Amino acid sequence: MTFDELHVIEPILHALKTEGYTHPTPIQQKAIPFLLQRKDLLGCAQTGTGKTAAFTIPLLQLLHTDELYQKGPDGIKALILTPTRELAIQIGESVAAYGRHLRLRHTVVFGGVSQKAQTDALRAGIDILVATPGRLLDLKGQGFVKLHRIKIFVLDEADRMLDMGFIHDVKRVIAQLPQKRQTLLFSATMPSEIASLAGTILTNPVRVEVTPVSSTANTIQQSVYFVDQNKKRHLLAHLLQNEAIETALVFARTKHGADRIAKDLGKAGIVAEAIHGNKSQNARQRALSNFKLRKTRVLVATDIAARGIDIDDLAYVVNFDLPNVPETYVHRIGRTGRAGANGTSISFCDREEKTYLQDIQKLIGKTIPRVDDHPFTPSETPTAAAPERTDTQARRPFRRGKSAGVNW
Repeated sequence: MTFDELHVIEPILHALKTEGYTHPTPIQQKAIPFLLQRKDLLGCAQTGTGKTAAFTIPLLQLLHTDELYQKGPDGIKALILTPTRELAIQIGESVAAYGRHLRLRHTVVFGGVSQKAQTDALRAGIDILVATPGRLLDLKGQGFVKLHRIKIFVLDEADRMLDMGFIHDVKRVIAQLPQKRQTLLFSATMPSEIASLAGTILTNPVRVEVTPVSSTANTIQQSVYFVDQNKKRHLLAHLLQNEAIETALVFARTKHGADRIAKDLGKAGIVAEAIHGNKSQNARQRALSNFKLRKTRVLVATDIAARGIDIDDLAYVVNFDLPNVPETYVHRIGRTGRAGANGTSISFCDREEKTYLQDIQKLIGKTIPRVDDHPFTPSETPTAAAPERTDTQARRPFRRGKSAGVNW
């Protein structure tokens, strides 16, 4: 199935092709047709299954079709509520990417930073607001946000909202929304409080459930190197002295980090380029082309920019930063070892990332082999173990368990 078969409009199809997407994921196949029919939806899906596009694409299409473009500072028509700054930023980047050929405007608001840039964008007028609950309520209280025109409301990662103690803030936000609206609720698990909330905010919802990716190909040789954060760049340059690594795709957590890694490799005499959301499309395509033609030895990418990258004969993937979402790890290393070919995944882990490693090992049901024989081993190294998944765990894909211990 293609996005065209889902009746996605041409401007969004064009943007999806630019991003390298042609075939929707299972949750996108299931959710998009119902959402385009303006139905409420209850989605059981974890991050990493493609759910952001599953709600962003139809949201953009409906607002565009209705010509609900912003008219003044109180013209917000769609609200996407998410628990963390990182998720809010990622969703905002997706809205920008898929809606690049539309007239819709959006902004992202979250706490922990100055609100001036956020309030400036709100004053100028937007159609779509991506927000964390606390900052949204702060700005609402100051009069910068008006929610009375909301037509579409998306509550993302509902169970994580509960875990983080945000559920009361979420209920305060919902109480200020118009009764007549389309509502989408996504949750990886369905605890009783979330089920109860869904029952009060959804009207005759369609339920969509997909099993998250949770296994890695046996053809991929995985390893983890424990290293202090400030030594990672030295370790990467050290490993790349091995001429057997002809090319490598390196994953960084942030755009700034990707630029810094590429710059440091350049200083070490290794040809590298970075791709991320701040790069122009021409620059990203040029970097990707250079990498495929092996003019560039190392391509450094963020997860958002790396979506849709499909490189033949890619033998090495390096997780310079471990992802905070374990399914993302599976997607990253799945870019090597394709079609039965052998691949190698190398991950760096510092003491701040030990819980990420825990979660990854729990998800894939195996302990990633550890390499200690390198010149940048920390003075105290962590031990990590993750139990094999039981049949019970495998049958409960949406239940988050407690992580195995990792001691530094």
